[in-house]
Amino acid sequence: MGSRYLGGSGPRLTVWISIAASTVLVFYGYDQGVFGNVLINEDFLRTVGYPSATAKGTMTSVYNLGCFGGALSTLYTGDKLGRPRTLMLGSVTIALGAIVQAACYNAEMQYAGRVISGLGTGMNTATAGVWQSETSKISSRGKLVIIQMANCITGFAISNWLTLGFSFVENSSSWRFPLAFQLFFSVLVCLMCPFLPDSPRLLIRKGKYDEAYGVLAALHGNGATVNSPEVRTQFAIIKEVLDKEYSVEYSWWQLITGRGPAGVLRRMILGAWMQASNQISGINVTSYYMTYVFINAIGLNELTARILAAAGSMDYLFFAFMAYFVIERFGRRKVMMCSAAACSTCWTIIAICMGLSETGRADSYKTGAVAVTFFFVFFAAFAMGVLGVPWVYPTEVNALAFRAKGASLAMSTNWIFNYMVSQVTPPGIANLGYRFWIIWAVICAAFLPITYLFYPETAHRSLEDIDRFFFDNRSVLVFNNKLAVQLQRPSIYEEVDRQIAQTNEKLGTTDQKYVGTRLIENGGKGQGDH
Repeated sequence: MGSRYLGGSGPRLTVWISIAASTVLVFYGYDQGVFGNVLINEDFLRTVGYPSATAKGTMTSVYNLGCFGGALSTLYTGDKLGRPRTLMLGSVTIALGAIVQAACYNAEMQYAGRVISGLGTGMNTATAGVWQSETSKISSRGKLVIIQMANCITGFAISNWLTLGFSFVENSSSWRFPLAFQLFFSVLVCLMCPFLPDSPRLLIRKGKYDEAYGVLAALHGNGATVNSPEVRTQFAIIKEVLDKEYSVEYSWWQLITGRGPAGVLRRMILGAWMQASNQISGINVTSYYMTYVFINAIGLNELTARILAAAGSMDYLFFAFMAYFVIERFGRRKVMMCSAAACSTCWTIIAICMGLSETGRADSYKTGAVAVTFFFVFFAAFAMGVLGVPWVYPTEVNALAFRAKGASLAMSTNWIFNYMVSQVTPPGIANLGYRFWIIWAVICAAFLPITYLFYPETAHRSLEDIDRFFFDNRSVLVFNNKLAVQLQRPSIYEEVDRQIAQTNEKLGTTDQKYVGTRLIENGGKGQGDH
C-alpha cells in the first residue's frame, strides 16, 4: 500500500512528509529576514515613497494580518481539503503575493503583495505542524516539528545572506530578486505534496476507513498491510477516541462557552497562549528588524549591520537544530521554562547596556558591543525552547476531533500578536529608547510561572493519551499532578493500549468493535463495552 507514496513507506515516508512540512516553514523564516533587510534598501524606499517609522511598521505588519486571515481560513479548508492540498493552496497563494511584491512600483502594491503572501503563509503554518504530528510516532513527534522550526530558521538565514549579497547590486534587483525568490519554495511544495498521504486521523474522522488503513500501513512500514494487527489496533485506538468526542455534535458557541467535550476550551486556550508566547517574547524585534535595530538603536553603519544580522542568523540556525536533542529528552515544560529564563536575562542585559549608553554613563562603543553579543545569546536561548515548543504544543494538546480547529486558532493568535510586535517595534525604538527592551524582559520572565502552573507535559505520550488525560483531569492547575508533569509515558495509558490490542485480537481482524477509554475509568480491568 505504501509504495504509491513518495518515499515508499515507514521511516522514509515520514521523512518525506517532514521535508514537505519543513519547506512550508522555510517560507515563514525567509519572509521574517527578507523584508527587514529590504526595508533599509535605498532604491526600495524611494520606490515606495520614503515611508515614516510608523509606516514602515505597518508595511511590515500587514503581512501578519494576512497570515491571521489565512490561519483562520483553515477552520474550514484544513479539514475540507485535507493537509497536503491545503499546503498546496497556501503555497500557490504565497507565490502570487511574491510576484506582486517583486513587481511593485508604489507602496499600495507592496501592501497588497504582503497581505496576499500572508494569507498563504497563514494557511501553511496552521497546517504543517498538525500534518506532521498526526503522521509521526510518539518518540519522534516533537523532534520532527523541531526540525520544521529549524528549517524556518534556515529560511531566515538564507534571506539574510541573500540580501547581504544583493545589497551590492546598484539597481532595483537588489530588493526585487530577494522578494521574488519565495517562488522557489512554492514550487518545491507543489512538487512534493500531491504524492504524500493525508493524515490518517483526519481520514478516519471523515469516514474514509479504507484509505486510513492504507496510510497507517504505509506509515508503519516493515511490510505492514491493512490487515496487520498493529495497524488494526492503531486504527481502533484512534477511532475509539474520535467516536467518544463525536458522540454529540457541538456548535462553536458551545465550544467557546465551555459546554463542549471535556477540556476542549481549556486545550484551545493552552495552545493559543503558547503561540502568543512565541511572539511576545520579542523574537520578531530581532528577526524582522535585526539590521534596523543595529543601525537605529546601536548606531552601526549599514554594511556592518547587515553582516552582523547575517552572522546572527547562523547562530540562530545552529541552536534551532540543537533543540532537536533536548525537546524529547527533557520534555516541553522544562525546555520552555529554561529557555524563557535565559531570554529574559538577555533582554535585561541589553536594556542595561542601552540605558548606560543613552544616559552617557558608559562608552557607547563598549555597551553597543555587549548589547550585540547578547542579541546573539538571545537567538541561542530562544532557539533552544521558546522557538519550537509553542509550535509543537498546539498540535499535541488540542482534542483529536478538533485538532485542526485548535491549531488554526493557535496560529491566528500567533499572527495577531506577530502583527502587534512588528507594528510597535520601529516607533517603540524611536520613542522609548532603552525602556523598550525592558518590556520583553518582563514578558519572558512571566512565561516561567504560567508554564509551571498550567501546562501539562505532552512529551512521550500518544495524541490519544493526551485526549484521555483531559477527559479525566478537570483541574486547571497541573503543577501538583504527577500524571500531568511526569516526563515518562504514564503506565495507565500503556495498559489501556495493551487491552485494546488484546480485545481486537480476540474479536478478529475484520471486527470493528473495540474497548473504549472506559478502561481507565474501570481501573484498566477491561470491563468496557465491546
